[in-house]
Amino acid sequence: MATTSHERIGSQSIVHRREFDASAAAVQLAHTTAEIFAQWMGPRGSRLRIEHFEPRTGGRFDYTVEMGGDWRFWGSYHEVVQGRIVHTWEFQAEPGRPTLEVLEFRDLPDGRSSLEITSTYASAADCDAMVASGIDGGMDEDFERLDEALARLAH
Repeated sequence: MATTSHERIGSQSIVHRREFDASAAAVQLAHTTAEIFAQWMGPRGSRLRIEHFEPRTGGRFDYTVEMGGDWRFWGSYHEVVQGRIVHTWEFQAEPGRPTLEVLEFRDLPDGRSSLEITSTYASAADCDAMVASGIDGGMDEDFERLDEALARLAH
């Protein structure tokens, strides 16, 4: 079973790393295709309601994770190219505190790939709060669901 590593870098950033049994192109496709994205983003048992999903340089997104209470996220895509996505996102409970994320998709031998996400928060306090909220466990679960979605795509 794949594991995700989470490493604090400086006072405001966290780097999340994960390997997948799929190509970098397939993993990036799962981040840029609404139908696939909705299969894995959010906790098990949740539903993703996508209001807007335009994964291109200059595009934007707006979606809600529905599970008891709703969690709305929105943001802008600053760069979407092969192997890399740069976007900012905000959370409904904390508007005006954007997070910058850089996603880098790399091919590995044997048809595998790695994903590295660098999340940079507006302040050290925001980064501390995200760590305290359990973001690592949430990302681990998202990536387990992404593994499952990628396996379905392969068949």
